[in-house]
Amino acid sequence: METKEKMRKSEDEWRRELTPEQYHILREKGTERAFTGEYAHSKGNGAYLCAACGQELFSSDTKYDSGSGWPSFYEPAAPERVDNHEDNAHGMRRVEVTCSRCGSHLGHVFPDGPRPTGLRYCINSASLKLEPKK
Repeated sequence: METKEKMRKSEDEWRRELTPEQYHILREKGTERAFTGEYAHSKGNGAYLCAACGQELFSSDTKYDSGSGWPSFYEPAAPERVDNHEDNAHGMRRVEVTCSRCGSHLGHVFPDGPRPTGLRYCINSASLKLEPKK
């Protein structure tokens, strides 16, 4: 199991390093409109990294088309790469997914995914950066 090395930056540092859309999503728990994100329909092979800190979060091997309009994965690259938090905002009961290294908001996880996990990690494209397989 990996040791979680936490990354801490001021909000001013995050604002300087992220685009306005990334800052809104990653740091303010926003979301992008369905079907508009760079990776919503991507078939590229590689590792999906946190757009804020670069930690590997998901593999293209676990990405699938859920029809939701956001990139969907059935499991993270390693369980300790993401943290889950209860989210009762907007009158809904959901489970928020954040990067375990920098705490950035990624999206939500739902129990309606495919085998083998039955999970759907519904992740904002702006939260990710695809590192193609070499």
